[in-house]
Amino acid sequence: MTTTEQPGLRAHAATAETVAASLDTDPATGLSTPDADRRRERYGCNVLTAPRGPGVVRRLAAQIHSPLVYVLLAAGVVTAVFGGYVDAAVIAGVVVLNAVIGYVQESRAQRALDALTRLVRTETTVLRDGSPVRVSAEELVPGDVVEIAAGDRVPADGRVTEAHQLEVDESALTGESAPVAKHDEVLPAETAAADRVNMVHSGTLVTRGTARAVVTSTGAHTQLGDIQRLVATTATVATPLTRKLGVFSRQLSVGIVVVAAFAFALGLLRGTPVAEMFTAAVALAVGAIPEGLPAAVSIVLAIGVVRMSRRRSVVRHLPAVETLGSTTVICTDKTGTLTENRMTVVAVHAAGRTVDEWADPGPAVRECLVAGVLCNDASPAKGDPTEIALLTAAAGLDPARLRAERPRLDVVPFDSETRLMITAHRGAAYVKGAVEEVLARCSAELGEDGAERPLDTAEVHRAQAEFAAQGLRVLAFARFTPTGGPLAGQGEWTFLGLQAMQDPPRAEAARAIAACRDAGIAVKMITGDHAVTAGAIAGQVGLARPGEATVLTGRDLDELDDGALDEAAARADVFARVSPAQKLRLVRALQRRGQVVAMTGDGVNDAPALRRADIGVAMGRGGTDAARQAADMVLLDDDFVAIESAVEEGRGVFDNLRKFIAWTLPTNIGEGMVILVAVVLGAVLPIVPVQILWINMTTAVFLGLTMAFEPKEPGLMRRPPRPPARPLLTRNLVRRIGLVSALLVAAAFAGYHWELADGGSLAQARTVAVNVFVGVQIAYLFSCRSLDHSLIRARPGRNRMLGVGLGITVLLQALITYVPGMNRMFHTAPIGWDSWWPVLAAAAAAFVVVEADKLIRSRIG
Repeated sequence: MTTTEQPGLRAHAATAETVAASLDTDPATGLSTPDADRRRERYGCNVLTAPRGPGVVRRLAAQIHSPLVYVLLAAGVVTAVFGGYVDAAVIAGVVVLNAVIGYVQESRAQRALDALTRLVRTETTVLRDGSPVRVSAEELVPGDVVEIAAGDRVPADGRVTEAHQLEVDESALTGESAPVAKHDEVLPAETAAADRVNMVHSGTLVTRGTARAVVTSTGAHTQLGDIQRLVATTATVATPLTRKLGVFSRQLSVGIVVVAAFAFALGLLRGTPVAEMFTAAVALAVGAIPEGLPAAVSIVLAIGVVRMSRRRSVVRHLPAVETLGSTTVICTDKTGTLTENRMTVVAVHAAGRTVDEWADPGPAVRECLVAGVLCNDASPAKGDPTEIALLTAAAGLDPARLRAERPRLDVVPFDSETRLMITAHRGAAYVKGAVEEVLARCSAELGEDGAERPLDTAEVHRAQAEFAAQGLRVLAFARFTPTGGPLAGQGEWTFLGLQAMQDPPRAEAARAIAACRDAGIAVKMITGDHAVTAGAIAGQVGLARPGEATVLTGRDLDELDDGALDEAAARADVFARVSPAQKLRLVRALQRRGQVVAMTGDGVNDAPALRRADIGVAMGRGGTDAARQAADMVLLDDDFVAIESAVEEGRGVFDNLRKFIAWTLPTNIGEGMVILVAVVLGAVLPIVPVQILWINMTTAVFLGLTMAFEPKEPGLMRRPPRPPARPLLTRNLVRRIGLVSALLVAAAFAGYHWELADGGSLAQARTVAVNVFVGVQIAYLFSCRSLDHSLIRARPGRNRMLGVGLGITVLLQALITYVPGMNRMFHTAPIGWDSWWPVLAAAAAAFVVVEADKLIRSRIG
């Protein structure tokens, strides 16, 4: 099937007749079946096609795409060439293990485009050959005439030709919380997509009324298709952790290769045989490479994921856990994220007074609430969100009983021209509608005692203006006594009052935002809703002082070049009437300023920005599939507070990662230095490559990974965010790593020569050196429970896994020391009890030196 460009026309700026004529269709009869088939051959089906992500092989290969792994593989090949098949097999096993762990933990399916595709796979009513028929939405083509009604999902973009009380929920596409009333009038050409009220868009939901529309765009050419293209072309960004690990790996790889080459060349100059020097160079490379680091990082992050799942947050991408701890700016959607995504009556103005609670309403307030129940087509669970809000507001009056006692006799449906709805009941008719339309027909109002009195129009306008300033939606209510039939004559109208409603902010949002700011994280609102509404909500949740929020609209952003946008993005608190492309542009602007951006959202319109952000956070319960699948993390309870908890968890994870790296690197550097010193001195190697691999892998798993279970340190959320440019290893940490590395080198040589001097064999001396390394690592592990404070001052919380890991490590060292099969594989030999004294002495010395160093550093600042 071929697909060509669809007709390009600005349908909102032309009459319905002109649009139909340009598409060569008849709004009254639609297309013929043969014509529709020909157009489908030309334009393709009404579907969004998602490109396939990388396959299994590519994702597995990505796990070994690291300079450190390349050096390790090269070392394995050299070892095999010189006959060290067992050692080479162990090296290969380490690489395979790391790749499998990384693949299992980090594999991320790209399903966002599939979710967008599912949104348009539905059935719809279309006029074919002059008759309405039900067809799959996939069969629609430009020029088709569709009929839509309340409860339908709009199947394609179209120009409205007829509308009867049509309202469409476009929140998933634009972020606007209230349903949008649609009509068929011509609009100015420059009207933004979110304001084109004579158009309906694919994937949105009809909440009220009926309509006909001429299909103008299908598939990838719809507004939904535009968002799909943004998602597909939006590159994900490397997280702070992956960037820092990448830099660290490259620098370490270069250093290892240079030092190994130097050692190899030096040995040859000293006359050492080539095979022996290859073994030494491989031992140096294997020792210096932290083989367990990739797997350990994955597992530490995975444990963070488990912890966050207990807080009702699902992390889809492992590095996202750490990224949360680095976040400097949270860009939050409004609808469904800061607010409840549920229209609610928050105030009633009646008899000259405004009340915000009406558990025991007076006569005037009660009659205003009664009007909201009777002049209403919704049920508590189904219908227009505004009408459901009116029923909820009157829940204390028992709406079902009111309707049963006063059944509807007649109705004048809401009309977009009169902007009124009227229902007749026994003894009275009730009206709801726009304030101006209702007031123009009223001459009296209901007083506090329930008696009629002259209408104070100025007071009503004052209350309306006050509600409008708060971003509230306002409806007016009145009643009259019909003369003749139920609605034969309308007589004098009596004003009953106003009901003001909004999508209210979540009760916990203000506290969560305040906590984020205490942690040094800026919070900005980016929404497709109106500026006044967005500004009002910003004031209520603490993004800005009430009435003082700096609000920029999408139109304002279009007038700014990238430089000016960067400044505006940093300055403004709220961005309203923003399109998906503009959201994406704002995220990029903040990232250009060096910010680590977390983006929250729940709509289809949020998907591109969620994907581009350093971490995308979607709502799980009220969000769309597209948002959830584009995000790195999903909040199952749609609770903004969970973001604060996630940031805290992320900071704890990063702390534990730093502790692991600070603990593991001295071993790798120490092993490399032992080999280098032996080469420089022309001495026999105190440890061999397979022993180094044993030390690195067993201790990384059974000792190092206990760091993942370390409890969070006090004051974690009172720290400012880490500067994105700060290196993974600070100057203080590098100095500490150098100190422990030097201690390891000295202790390993001392233990090795102690055993030789005591009459031990070469294998026994190497066994002592291996145990010295592990003993110092055990002692240093306890010191690393707090990197900045001594254990006496820090008093870290309980870590049960520490005892478990320590026990397993001691058992493994006993096995490699005393089991014959292990002795043959790892070139070790049993040692006497007196040979353990150097091991214990080295461990105790390392612990005392490191704790003393922390104490001194804390006192000198």
